[in-house]
Amino acid sequence: MAKDNWTREQTIIVLKTYFSIPFNKANSSNKEIIRIAKIIGRGINSVKMKIGNFGSLDPELAKRGIVGLSGASNLDREVWNEFHKNREKLAFNSTSLIAKFTNKNIEEVIDLKEEELPEGREKIRLIKSRVNQNFFRDSILGIYDSKCCITGLSIPKLLVASHIVPWAVDINNRLNPENGLCLNSIHDRAFDEGLITVTTDYKVKLSKAFLDYRKDEIVKRFFKEYEGLKITMPERYLPNRTFLEYHNREIFIK
Repeated sequence: MAKDNWTREQTIIVLKTYFSIPFNKANSSNKEIIRIAKIIGRGINSVKMKIGNFGSLDPELAKRGIVGLSGASNLDREVWNEFHKNREKLAFNSTSLIAKFTNKNIEEVIDLKEEELPEGREKIRLIKSRVNQNFFRDSILGIYDSKCCITGLSIPKLLVASHIVPWAVDINNRLNPENGLCLNSIHDRAFDEGLITVTTDYKVKLSKAFLDYRKDEIVKRFFKEYEGLKITMPERYLPNRTFLEYHNREIFIK
């Protein structure tokens, strides 16, 4: 095969990368693009252009008036059509392929220690769960440009890919980026506990449970200051209003 011909395996890995970085930062200095280019043996600009090709196929970018490159190949379209609505399949296949390209076990790629692993089916279940969690986190931090959508905090180690409808409640939307918010760890915990919510017009709403702490300066600084403000919207895959309605109705403490 000629050097310039992309393989299906390389294309699948780059599609995962497409969902893991902000499209407007898909440039030749992007650290993730550089890392993936090295893994799959392609040029940095070649990977960047492949991501641009995927952008031309993404209706979510089109909704925002963002246009990708015009060079999408039949293979690009084939891989896009197979995986873009099946994130769980993409997560596992791309992670398995990265393990293959780097001569590692999949456990090493997802940073699962040997002592953490059970035997048999439980091992497989744990590996798939970690793969999915990593993929969801990468996807959410990617579309929010690694910034908390409430405070703007941009320290990745303090950021959480928070599910709007909990992981355990809706199996079909576990990896759906429209079911995620990028929050700092404190606001993530408050969101999970129903102390705050995001309304269907994308504004922060505080629970009346905070009334017991209304004189607390820390509460004012961390929460009251943001009440009624609109969250920072993601580049694509806006939070689904149906999911927000669920959180408002079932989790938020009135």
